[in-house]
Amino acid sequence: MLTVTSLCKRFGAVRAVEDVSFRLEQGDAVALLGPSGSGKTTVLRLIAGFEEPDAGEVWLHGRLASGRGELLPPRERNIGFVFQQPTLWPHMTVWQHLLFAARERPARARARLRELLDAVGLHELADRYPGELSGGQARRVALARALAAQPKLLLLDEPLTNLDGQAREEMQAIIQATARELGCALLCVTHDEREAAAMTTRRLHIAAGRLAAAE
Repeated sequence: MLTVTSLCKRFGAVRAVEDVSFRLEQGDAVALLGPSGSGKTTVLRLIAGFEEPDAGEVWLHGRLASGRGELLPPRERNIGFVFQQPTLWPHMTVWQHLLFAARERPARARARLRELLDAVGLHELADRYPGELSGGQARRVALARALAAQPKLLLLDEPLTNLDGQAREEMQAIIQATARELGCALLCVTHDEREAAAMTTRRLHIAAGRLAAAE
């Protein structure tokens, strides 16, 4: 499903990612662990197509997405991306966020998106705007929006930051359940070992842009 080979990215004199290689198969749940500035988020952005690698390749679903002069646009990669902050559009309701993200026509998507709202506990909030949501609810919307296009790979960048204990546990359970139901692979960036253990079955450690060890 995902193959990353000898991936490198520099920003000026800074080597953000250096010779990173790993694979994910369908249904995998993998954490990318490391301190701030270790290159975790840059790896996600390279996989998603938001950044172009200086060297190396990203293969998605058997297709070269980045490398050898190729840079497939993010929307064509069949990836869901949940950023550190929810980054919701203030003029759209929860329901409109999902409709916008869905790939099929609204008439065909409605039943599936209602099920998705139920799965993330947002059915009663469908008509609310971002300004009317709590922090935990906004993160659920961001997750549902990422899943609305039925991605085969879900990328999560510190998805539980600033959530309290109960909200954190609820989001962990929702992420695991919805990813499992859709059969998508999961790659979660975090610096929290406990969070990684709760949400994933395999862990990759990155430091100074290089993978250090796998568990």
